Amino acid sequence: MDNVSLITTFFLSGLHEAMNYRLALFSLTLLCYCLTLLINVTAIVTIILDKNLHEPMYILLCSFCMNALYGTTGFYPKFLWDLLSPAHVISYSGCLVQALVIYTFACVDMSILSVMAYDRYVAICRPLEYHSVMSKQRLNKLVCYSWMTPFCIVGTNIFLTSRLKLCSPYIARLFCVNWIIVKLACFPAETIVNNIVAYVTILIYVFHGIFIVWSYMYLIKTCVYSVEKRAKFLQTCVPHLTSLLTFLVTILLDIMLIRYGSKDLPQAFQNLTATEFLVIPPLVNPLIYCFKLSKIRRRIFCVVTIKPA
Repeated sequence: MDNVSLITTFFLSGLHEAMNYRLALFSLTLLCYCLTLLINVTAIVTIILDKNLHEPMYILLCSFCMNALYGTTGFYPKFLWDLLSPAHVISYSGCLVQALVIYTFACVDMSILSVMAYDRYVAICRPLEYHSVMSKQRLNKLVCYSWMTPFCIVGTNIFLTSRLKLCSPYIARLFCVNWIIVKLACFPAETIVNNIVAYVTILIYVFHGIFIVWSYMYLIKTCVYSVEKRAKFLQTCVPHLTSLLTFLVTILLDIMLIRYGSKDLPQAFQNLTATEFLVIPPLVNPLIYCFKLSKIRRRIFCVVTIKPA
């Protein structure tokens, strides 16, 4: 039993400096969470109910919004509870589950953005082959890949972390992070495998990013000399690029803070940087798609104004 942690509870210390403003912070967080739920659920229900939106691009958008609901559920309820509670604690198993949810949310987002880039590449560069390439069977496989692969990869990371013996129950964050838990290990030599798997995971999703960049570079090159393709690019690809940039900026800030951040940085700044990828993309991305994509925008407008589509 030497490899089993004796710690049963973690203490989250990221909120200590903000407790004087907890009511205002609670109200703002609750509002943000409600808006995130409303916007994503609206997009999901609209796509599911309207058969005209049962196309690969919109199915992928629906999956994207579902992942936003999944990821925010791993953060907001616990954070709201901590704002009203004097003790910011989480069980050992609960901490691992939260880390699993938040990490898989980020990886699924990257996977779906990769599939979206591939979908736009086929739609614009190979339009005559689009329906045969992006068939229902292939779309189902790509969606399953976007969800199952991150769960397998992140699940491996979390399993390796669960085997470590930890020497401290204190996490200087608002939520559980696998890398921080690993740093609490009593024997650094035992974390070598964890570190290798973590770097392999990062490398896998760096390749996802390279594929997305290559896809859009090829798309831009293809669209430069065609007015029709350029219009299609601006209509359907700009939301994807905006989502990608929002996600990459927010997630890279958090990674840089975890890996290279100084403990001397203000706690408020650390909290803001750590939560950006859980707050901004799930709220902003569906708004971008719903306003930019004309089909879904018209459908939502018809529902809101109670008019037939």
